[in-house]
Amino acid sequence: MRRSGILMPISSLSSPHGIGTMGAAARQFADFLAAGGQTCWQILPICPTSYGDSPYQSFSSYAGNPYFIDLDDLAAEGLLEPEEYRDLNWGDDPRYVDYGLMYQTRYPVLKKAADRLLADPPAGFEAFCAESRWLEDYALFMALKDRQGGEPWFTWEPDLRLRRPAALAAAREELADQTAFWKAVQFLFFRQWSALKAYANRKGVQIIGDLPIYVSGDSADVWANPDQFQLDENGLPTEVAGCPPDGFSADGQLWGNPLFRWERMKEDGYRWWLERIAFQFTIYDMLRIDHFRGFDSYYAIPYGEATAKNGRWRPGPGLDFFKAVNRELGRKAIIAEDLGFLTDSVRELLRKTGYPGMKILEFAFDSRDNGSDYLPHRYPAHCVVYTGTHDNDTILGWMASAPRKDVSFAKAYLRLNSREGYHWGMMRAAWASPADLAVMQAQDLLGLGSEARMNVPSTLGENWKWRALPGVFTPALAARLKREARVYQRLPKKERPAGKRGAGK
Repeated sequence: MRRSGILMPISSLSSPHGIGTMGAAARQFADFLAAGGQTCWQILPICPTSYGDSPYQSFSSYAGNPYFIDLDDLAAEGLLEPEEYRDLNWGDDPRYVDYGLMYQTRYPVLKKAADRLLADPPAGFEAFCAESRWLEDYALFMALKDRQGGEPWFTWEPDLRLRRPAALAAAREELADQTAFWKAVQFLFFRQWSALKAYANRKGVQIIGDLPIYVSGDSADVWANPDQFQLDENGLPTEVAGCPPDGFSADGQLWGNPLFRWERMKEDGYRWWLERIAFQFTIYDMLRIDHFRGFDSYYAIPYGEATAKNGRWRPGPGLDFFKAVNRELGRKAIIAEDLGFLTDSVRELLRKTGYPGMKILEFAFDSRDNGSDYLPHRYPAHCVVYTGTHDNDTILGWMASAPRKDVSFAKAYLRLNSREGYHWGMMRAAWASPADLAVMQAQDLLGLGSEARMNVPSTLGENWKWRALPGVFTPALAARLKREARVYQRLPKKERPAGKRGAGK
């Protein structure tokens, strides 16, 4: 079935109070998608951000980002008073998130809401804490980080770093109030998330989540499960993740995440991974798995290197891992992010898993790479097409900054013209392609330039900040989007004309 959707991070919504949240603006965006004939809302990871404010570097791959909790919704249920947050400084520019300000301002407000919740815990709170097996470690991890001034866990005193039972028991007793706060915050997050997802689903919109392959070294995931990662006796990685140098980066990409002990994981049937994926499908309808090629082979860089130049490829778990996923969880709606340096073995692994891969239209015209596989006339139906992702420039940004010959090729191939807007022409090519699912960045739908780019890989300081302004997702824009969905037969099945080609299975 042909479908379409929009990539819009929660943080980029036009909610008040400095950052996008799961409140009214999120519900309005779901309304917009439904009105525009879209059936998918793709987001970035919703976990708490840490290093570089990146959603791909988190303190936990299970926890929700406290910044996304909507304060107005908390006030509506009596957990906050409007005067406790509405007049605070939430930033000067509504187009961008000020993460430093979020850190300073958000938590004192959430503390007030958490205190009220804990004074009279609602029905379901105790069950949530008991059922969320990850929560105890996460709450203690965050409480300890606060006590340690934010220092990473591998710098803590040995008894806590090595999780000796007596030290953990003493810390739980000493930090009981602090751990209760972190548990309350997660309860509030997932209560709002469940309500938002249910709202979107009622509108006929499915949520596509995003699962980073790696986790942050300074995370509850690694602290609580050190045997699953390639660490030394002090908890430091022996090698770290990244990508080798290529035509886009002379130094490669040094991500710095600890690598998995795949042989150790195989011994218990990949239990850590299966629990992680199973959890994702309790909160999402579909799941994009980041850096799929890392399951075939992964690039390992010696810890302490300043660049990714001196890494080497090591074998990943391959098809054995995905067979375990299917045995344990059944066939799931998974999208494989099969970008980057691909080999025949990566392509064969994708074929054997049966997952749809990704096609990036901007790549098709990049003369630094062999873009022939990204030209729409070569797409298989079983794939997901994007004009660009969060790691790419917007369409108009790309048109303004790419080499002239690349832009000329794109204009000729796509028959682009400035009168209608280059972004509409490129999006139309994606919608017209054979791909089963076409996902556009919200920035491209709005015709924004490089000022709205979400991330420039291997850079720090200016990423993950873009936000939409209030009122930009108009009924007129939804109507135009729906016309395109109708022309290219991507409307929801219930809205397709009976008897028309493509209206059936």
